[in-house]
Amino acid sequence: MAEIPYHLPRPRPARLLAGLRRRLRESELWLIVLAVGVGTVAGVLAVLQARIAHYLQMWFYGIDFEEHLSATARIQPVDMLWLPLGGLVLGLFTWLVRRRRKAPLVDVVEANALHGGAVPLSDSAIVCAQTLISNGVGGSVGLEAAYAQAGGAAAAAAGRRLRLRRHDMRTLVGAGAGAAIGAAFGAPLTGAFYAFEIVIGSYTPSAIAPVAAASLASVLAAQALGGIPYVIQVQALRAPDIAAYLLYAGLGLICALAGVAIMRLTARVDQAARAMPLPSFLRPAVGGLILAGLALWSPQTLSAGHGALHLDLAMDASIGFLAMVFVLKTLASATALGFGFRGGLFFASLFLGSLLGQIYARLIGYIPMATELSAQNAALVGMGALAVSIVGGPLTMSFLVLEATRDFGVAAATLAATLIASTVVRERFGYSFSTWRLHLRGETIRSARDVGWIRSLTAGRMMRQDIPSFSATGTVAEFRHRFPLGSRSRVILADDAGRYAGIVLTPSAFADGVNPEDPIARLASCRDATLKPEQNIEAVMRAFEAAETDDLAVVDDEGHVLGTLGEAYVTRRYASELERQQLVLYGETKD
Repeated sequence: MAEIPYHLPRPRPARLLAGLRRRLRESELWLIVLAVGVGTVAGVLAVLQARIAHYLQMWFYGIDFEEHLSATARIQPVDMLWLPLGGLVLGLFTWLVRRRRKAPLVDVVEANALHGGAVPLSDSAIVCAQTLISNGVGGSVGLEAAYAQAGGAAAAAAGRRLRLRRHDMRTLVGAGAGAAIGAAFGAPLTGAFYAFEIVIGSYTPSAIAPVAAASLASVLAAQALGGIPYVIQVQALRAPDIAAYLLYAGLGLICALAGVAIMRLTARVDQAARAMPLPSFLRPAVGGLILAGLALWSPQTLSAGHGALHLDLAMDASIGFLAMVFVLKTLASATALGFGFRGGLFFASLFLGSLLGQIYARLIGYIPMATELSAQNAALVGMGALAVSIVGGPLTMSFLVLEATRDFGVAAATLAATLIASTVVRERFGYSFSTWRLHLRGETIRSARDVGWIRSLTAGRMMRQDIPSFSATGTVAEFRHRFPLGSRSRVILADDAGRYAGIVLTPSAFADGVNPEDPIARLASCRDATLKPEQNIEAVMRAFEAAETDDLAVVDDEGHVLGTLGEAYVTRRYASELERQQLVLYGETKD
């Protein structure tokens, strides 16, 4: 008698997890519930990291809990030793990490653009630790990179556990990263649009509810924990008129040029630091020495600049002082990032933008018959415009100003300036700071828009492998005998070593005037135009356009033929995948 197989029931947690996975695939409401949980975790992580960094600054520099390092009137010279010492610790930590792994660390923007939202937990832990060290010792960088990385990593971990589809995974990672930024600023709309513009790369109807829910949950969680957000306490004085809008448009243009200059300066400093005849682990220490010198000149160069922003607005500083701080802070931020300190330029760009806006308003005041600009309003507009030039996200920065001031007139002026700044940077430069750093290491992405599917469609995956081959030393007669007219449309030629020697269209061997005794190699085309198996579909399409042919061979590094690919098939495949991505984008289908 045959034994009846007996299957043990799955444990209750496994059954619950399987049921949750099924519901997440069937209903968007469950994705919103998951996003609320992710947003809560992101808010908690943002508060935790902010407190760790602030406690480090309190310990190193002797400031009180309510104080900000960049607003300190004077720093003791002996305390400046923490910058090079912290740089040395950071350099040694980074050196140890690089010894254990060769691949670059993946941030949330790169993960969403190339890897379908897969953010490795180990990478995120390393990025957060590097950022906390950098900011904790007073480096001129912000914690926003750590906030976004932690929130995105928490979302990615939940998404992997629940086996979310690619689109849902990218949405959840964007929601987690944006929620962390929203918690840091106490601004849910800012966090939501940070997710859309910076991390997801597009506005999608299916993502609106999860992202908004996550951002609201993170702000509430941060408030419940007593987290002190980066509140921008600036009061708009009066709504701008039409003439002021035009002047603010000019400020947007100036901020665009300044943003591009700051990003290029950072890249130049990075190149100079790498060219120094020093071990890599010593570079942050050298950068710390430079930062210490700048901080002795002005403590406002320390940390992200939150305290200094409010201090400069309250003290009604002169143009000369504002210009000096702008130059010093720019040099400090470029030095910190160029010499290996880890962090973001989000809040630093807000601080620099406020300085630039105040300088602009005061200079306008010297022009006869010109409309008088409020220095505080100009500071707000400058904040948004310069931040957009460096970080990106016109609506993100406009909503930040709106949530800070509750003034729709100034927010509208900020939106106008940010759109001008964004357009100029996109046309003249093409990158935000996050994608510019990826560009410097060889990547081509310009936003977080999902291009991973393009890279997954390679020539090796799309090629046909059933195309016959023929010896390049054979004659036309031999070719006709082996491949009668109508049997094959094209044949690959190979030399004696089996390497690719061209493609022969079968009808060309039966054309009038062709001598049967001629070598078949005379009829070969595309001898030098080939594809590599790792080329993605966009590179393949460019290769077809350059070769002006219908078919190309896919060969390995030694020149051996792996298969063939037709332009018509590639075009159809690209159109099909693009249509599928559009359907997913608008929530009309799932991955």
